[in-house]
Amino acid sequence: MTQPASQANRIITLNLEPNDPRRLANLCGQRDENLKLVESRLGITLRNRGNIFQLAGPTHHVKAAANVLEHLYRETEASDLDPDTVHLFLQESGLEALDEEEGGEAEDEVLLRTPRTLIKPRGLNQQSYVQSIRAHDINFGIGPAGTGKTYLAVAAAVEALNQQEVRRILLVRPAVEAGEKLGFLPGDLAQKIDPYLRPLYDALYEMIGFEQVAKLIERQVIEIAPLAYMRGRTLNNAFIILDESQNTTREQMKMFLTRIGFGSTAVITGDITQVDLPRGQASGLIQVLEVLKETPGIGVTHFAAKDVVRHPLVQRIIEAYDHFEAEQEASERAQREQRETQRQERLERVRHDRQRHDDQGPADS
Repeated sequence: MTQPASQANRIITLNLEPNDPRRLANLCGQRDENLKLVESRLGITLRNRGNIFQLAGPTHHVKAAANVLEHLYRETEASDLDPDTVHLFLQESGLEALDEEEGGEAEDEVLLRTPRTLIKPRGLNQQSYVQSIRAHDINFGIGPAGTGKTYLAVAAAVEALNQQEVRRILLVRPAVEAGEKLGFLPGDLAQKIDPYLRPLYDALYEMIGFEQVAKLIERQVIEIAPLAYMRGRTLNNAFIILDESQNTTREQMKMFLTRIGFGSTAVITGDITQVDLPRGQASGLIQVLEVLKETPGIGVTHFAAKDVVRHPLVQRIIEAYDHFEAEQEASERAQREQRETQRQERLERVRHDRQRHDDQGPADS
């Protein structure tokens, strides 16, 4: 039996207070671009007159949209909205966030405090990731580019340093080329690897400031180094981030994890779909997730395409690649199964021919 339209759809009237024309214009955006984005992403119809908004569409969708508008309106008090900000709120305030909202707001909001900015993790996965980093000495953040796994790890490290929970920060990366050859780049090894560590530098500059980062690096409070430099060291009272860990070998991953000393926190980030190791060499990240899967005291957070907080097209690109690779894997598996079936049929024919030959017996002389 088809559900009546009155039950499948709902109209909500939302009254946003205070009635501030400047904030309302900020919320709507130029030519209502922000409202149109909410409409298109959540599949609803949205109309407003002043601070009174009418939302129509599927029940869950209009509830999610009302939740988004209320959050965005609170943001207008302190900042100017743009489509990117609206996208981020839509990302975290979809149906998953709606379920959380209906279940009651969390008593303690997850925030990362750095000297220059206050960082709020976006979405349930990012929040649980930060909570895991605070609760465990070793954490893994696994997922595609743009999910914030490295940025939030750096923010957690800066917060820990600022609160004197650790004495220094180490940012580590395997010196593996992604198509380019390091040997042809100018400078020593540290200078060669600097461009690959640029995302870590950029995050530090945003959170601490360029001059302060330079001073901390000079005093070796912040150390940025290739993974090879970690051998033989014991790292106490430090916050260590191993970025791009999918490009570690099995031996390197074991070496890194056994460097961690007392009072230290380690965060290992990586994307197991983008391994740049030479063909035939296994990724240490893929292996260690299997090795440590039942080890207590270790946090693992898996990010997906829905957690991407960059341009909406990035999420679609990742989903398209996932779909393409899944189809390719299914095709290759079907071909392998077909080849195995053909091989079994050939063996069966050979066995049958031999059996028939044996049954006929030797030819009469």
